[in-house]
Amino acid sequence: MAGAATPREAAIILLARREYSRAELRLRLTRKGHAADEIEACLDTLAEQGLQSDARFAESFVRSRVMRGQGPIRIRGELFQRGIDKNLARDAIEAVVEQERIDWFALAEKTLSRRFSTPGDIPKERARRERFLASRGFDFEQIRHALDCL
Repeated sequence: MAGAATPREAAIILLARREYSRAELRLRLTRKGHAADEIEACLDTLAEQGLQSDARFAESFVRSRVMRGQGPIRIRGELFQRGIDKNLARDAIEAVVEQERIDWFALAEKTLSRRFSTPGDIPKERARRERFLASRGFDFEQIRHALDCL
């Protein structure tokens, strides 16, 4: 049973803490035991009222991940996991890059330098640094640039 809270009340409580994607809210409300048709009606209303927006969530998410030193590949993948379609994810990443003047090459270099002080003297050490940046979501060219600048 859903308990005393309506889907809207539960969603508002969640949204008061941080932005959520529509898919995340749907999942959380489903776990609380609310009916699927009530959840969809609630989510539609929240979106119409501007209380929930996948575009706003995506931009906020991109900013938070950039601050953590993550690259575009990982950010895109995590947005997809949170129910954001690839076009909206691309638009959010592009908007944040433009607004914040993000340079993925410089971010890769900064992320690498926070963890390692040298590019690695032997191939095994260099490969470790490459794997680190790849796991953070940077592409091959960004990784090469970061290693060359370290």
